Amino acid sequence: MKAKVKKKRPLSAPGPFNAILESISDGVFTVDSDWRITSFNRAAEVITGVSRREALGRRCSEVFRCSMCEAACALKQTLKSGKPIIGKSAYIVDAGGGRIPISVSTAVLRDASGGVIGGAETFRDLSEVDALRRELEGKFRVGDLASRSPLMQRLFEVLPAIAASPSTVLVLGETGTGKELLARTIHALSPRQQGPFVAVNCGALPDTLLESELFGYKAGAFTGANKDKPGRFALAGGGTILLDEIADISPALQVKLLRVLQDRVYEPLGATRSETADARIIVATNKDLAAQTRKGEFREDLYYRVNVVRLELPPLRRRKEDIPLLVEQFVARFNRLQQKSLSGISAEALSLLMAHDWPGNIRELENVIERAFILCGEGDIGIGHLPAELTAFGLASGRDADIRTAHDILDAQAIRAALERHHGNRSAAARELGIHKTTLFRRIKKLGLSLPGRGGRSRNQDQ
Repeated sequence: MKAKVKKKRPLSAPGPFNAILESISDGVFTVDSDWRITSFNRAAEVITGVSRREALGRRCSEVFRCSMCEAACALKQTLKSGKPIIGKSAYIVDAGGGRIPISVSTAVLRDASGGVIGGAETFRDLSEVDALRRELEGKFRVGDLASRSPLMQRLFEVLPAIAASPSTVLVLGETGTGKELLARTIHALSPRQQGPFVAVNCGALPDTLLESELFGYKAGAFTGANKDKPGRFALAGGGTILLDEIADISPALQVKLLRVLQDRVYEPLGATRSETADARIIVATNKDLAAQTRKGEFREDLYYRVNVVRLELPPLRRRKEDIPLLVEQFVARFNRLQQKSLSGISAEALSLLMAHDWPGNIRELENVIERAFILCGEGDIGIGHLPAELTAFGLASGRDADIRTAHDILDAQAIRAALERHHGNRSAAARELGIHKTTLFRRIKKLGLSLPGRGGRSRNQDQ
């Protein structure tokens, strides 16, 4: 006589416990040893869009379509190691095809004798948190530009209006401040965003080559010109052209460029008729164009043509509060490019970055992080991964003193920025910084800051 085989019943909790599971806002489901769902609470139905009736008895990967399912299933790791996972980030695709960010926690389910009978997973819908994060990031980001600096925030405020206009833009800034990135952002926000963006470094080519590069040439214009070649203005048709290092072009070429700006026409080399320039023009330079005009090195009429809308990018030494944000961006980018998973930068190393003056600006900072990626295999970028010119000061004067100096710089930057955002209102600035007003006064006094009062007059906070 065959013994009766006891059928597996779905895992179920006692009544009161079930009531608790039904009342919480986190989704909860359990699986048996065959990965089939044995319980599925109300919140799980709401978040996934799948009803309990549809979910029960199906394999969890068919119901809970998660970004971790294929290669890095959290529940599988927990059942293999016996250790729970808490708050792992992921996303799921709900029944309607929408992508929902979640955090996942897992645990092993055991019977009364301690044997493993399945697993449990809870997941929290982070859609509102994610939306809030994007909203907060949006306040510090325009296109590919990101900054928390009040100097840059003022630029961000006017950028959409500038992008919407067809006017010529003059971008000023030291080498490495991101002039081309700003030009690309203007293009991306403009009505010409579907058109091409073409950048030309006017300082990298001699005059004869630069002219043919900008305006193109016709077949037979010179020896070796066997066929027509369109110039950069033609290639930028319907889009935007950036003329970088505009201060370096010769007076002769300045005359030809003036005609493009005035009449929107140009003549390719060897052409017998003019062609129309249908491109938004942005020019950039790291030189004082006004001073060059006064010296007669740059045509005055051309200067007034390019100086319609003027934007100036501050050097990194004047926006040091952006260094942590920029480092975070570079770490994320190099992780993708080099297929690494560095977690970030140590507080000590960041302090040294904050203390540096960055003559090479953002480009120099990017190079420092790229170098650190070569030396750092995993974990955080530390002081040992930074170049000697950054660590020399710390070695000479003592690491603790250097870190204190860097912390003071960061503290002063944060205080100035908060006060500027609140127009000198100390109470509002203290609330934003998360400190009491008297603590703010004490820090201002300790740092010896001279800050503008509510009326705009500068007064020393020591008084």
